[in-house]
Amino acid sequence: MNMAISVGTQARLWYWQRISAMVLALCVVGHLIVIMVAVRGGLSGAEVLARTRGNWAFGVFYTCFVLACTVHVPIGLMRVAEEWLAWRARSVVTAAWLFAAVLGLAGLRAVYAVVMP
Repeated sequence: MNMAISVGTQARLWYWQRISAMVLALCVVGHLIVIMVAVRGGLSGAEVLARTRGNWAFGVFYTCFVLACTVHVPIGLMRVAEEWLAWRARSVVTAAWLFAAVLGLAGLRAVYAVVMP
């Protein structure tokens, strides 16, 4: 057991990872549908961007996708670091938080770039 994280915090992390996995499952299905529609229609990258510019529905959908990834991925990486690398110090939590910040900022920046006119 990781002594750097309390049992209560570990339970909350487990909960949030499961909730974010449920959101991610829905987002992946939605994303695959968007890809199939775009490919089936023979849209080019420029045509896809023309459809997403100013489209708030795409922005909200992909923002939810990014936020779910920002919650889910760092928790999983923290567990991998603990189990496979025996990294049990408080620094694993700090590294997970930093990774979450980078992932979230990069993802939200990408959504902004695709949606904003």
